[in-house]
Amino acid sequence: MSSSPGVASWQVGYIKVSSQPNATVLVDLTAATMDGVSGFGLIPDAALVLRGETIVAIGSRSDIAVPEDADVRSMGGRLVTPGLIDCHTHLVFGGNRSSEFEARLSGVTYEEIAASGGGIRSTVRATRAASEEELLASAQRRLDRLHHTGATTVEIKSGYGLDLDSELKMLRVGRRLGDRLGPDVTTTLLAAHVVADEFDGDGDAYVQHIIDTILPAAVDQNLADAVDVFCEHLAFTPHQTDRIFTAAHHRGLPVKVHGAQLSANGGVEVAASHGAMSADHLEHVTAEEIQAMERSGTVAVLIPGATHTLQVSARPPVGALRRFGVPMAIASDLNPGTSPVADLALVCNLAALLLGLTPEEAVAGVTREAARALRLEDRGRLVPGLRADLAFWDAEHPAELVYWAGMDLCSAVWVAGVPSFDRAH
Repeated sequence: MSSSPGVASWQVGYIKVSSQPNATVLVDLTAATMDGVSGFGLIPDAALVLRGETIVAIGSRSDIAVPEDADVRSMGGRLVTPGLIDCHTHLVFGGNRSSEFEARLSGVTYEEIAASGGGIRSTVRATRAASEEELLASAQRRLDRLHHTGATTVEIKSGYGLDLDSELKMLRVGRRLGDRLGPDVTTTLLAAHVVADEFDGDGDAYVQHIIDTILPAAVDQNLADAVDVFCEHLAFTPHQTDRIFTAAHHRGLPVKVHGAQLSANGGVEVAASHGAMSADHLEHVTAEEIQAMERSGTVAVLIPGATHTLQVSARPPVGALRRFGVPMAIASDLNPGTSPVADLALVCNLAALLLGLTPEEAVAGVTREAARALRLEDRGRLVPGLRADLAFWDAEHPAELVYWAGMDLCSAVWVAGVPSFDRAH
């Protein structure tokens, strides 16, 4: 993760180092601050002043006093937004599930594939068989794609190991990805994805194994920033979810839930009772659960890539989430089975077309609200005092990020005040 405020972090090779720089002033740009005050927070003919990894000023160019020691850079009329944040991915995995994609196109359901030993379990087998270096190499390609389409922070879950060694292997890969050139990475322990085959369907015994063995090891080795559970009829019950969340809190980790994706079974209410960071999917969430989320400050994370891939008719109740004031983030859910999507601008397009979000809500969902879902208060908006995580676009207005599909509008990305990708160079 980032170094302390006021100190720039950049990469030499693949090792992060620090120094105290002079100010950098970016001009010839339009800024979408996403500050939550008014719409996109647009500033035409803006100037953005950075010192180290921190934004120190932003406003109209005519109103910004340029420091004498500043390095002034023209951004060529581009649009700048906060760096995009993908708050729900499964991008570390072995193999792929293109054969299951073909099967679904012929009418086989997700549940039928899972019952026949496919789905998550097929990826578990491939992930266990892969070496750490193989997982690192394949995950790096997917992370690079997210980065080159604007992402500066990415959450990565485990959950395709389901045993101690493989879960820790996945989390180590996540940490190693975060140490390389590119986005910041947060890691989430999702050992409770499905019941491991070794436990022969005994979910309670596997839950106890997570609590007694996998969770303590992940915490002791500093490999996880949060704990997630797939609370669903084909995975874990609300009671089992509650047990894991209680253990996570005892270990000092916040929690989140895959909830109400396939059915309304009470998992979101359990998550809210634990003050969960987020509840993700929510196709079948109830009004009572939405009110519980509002009271607990739990962010809704919507997954339009899975809606698109699975072609399901159920949709999260966006209108009810609006009415109760629950913040809505959106995420790629990048995974080999139900959302093989690695482009957050495309996710914004899907969120608008499939889920009914406005363009402003969609862009906020991958910036300000996604930061809230990860409890990263130092990013997601272009305001003084926050990290200079920036995405630059060949566009005139942020609605174009939602309007265009697959156009690769992102032309440059800065992470913590340092350029890490520029299509022009």
